[in-house]
Amino acid sequence: MTTLYIIIAIVIIYFIASKYLSKGSQVISTSDLKSLMKEKNPDYFYMDVRTPGEFKRNKIKGFRNIPLNQLMNSLNQIPKDKKLIVICQSGSRSTSACRQLVKSGYPDVTNVRGGMNMWR
Repeated sequence: MTTLYIIIAIVIIYFIASKYLSKGSQVISTSDLKSLMKEKNPDYFYMDVRTPGEFKRNKIKGFRNIPLNQLMNSLNQIPKDKKLIVICQSGSRSTSACRQLVKSGYPDVTNVRGGMNMWR
């Protein structure tokens, strides 16, 4: 019976981790993002996958708005030779965006943990 509980626990942990982690991408905190943006490194492309209305109400200077529902049709606007930093409101949509970008062949994709909710 103990083995069964261990297997169930492993399956639950796997599903929780797969929901919050983007396979093939990295995760940074908003404080790490602030430090990174101070460098003004041209090798980075910052994108916000929230809706245009959300973006208009509250945005970070330097981020480009490419809503998640338009992402796959907007790949020609996203450079493959830059390091992508992706943010949304909470981290959920950006996690999904990161997965889609990695599957589309983008080699360096980073999700901002906690999204705009953690940006202060």
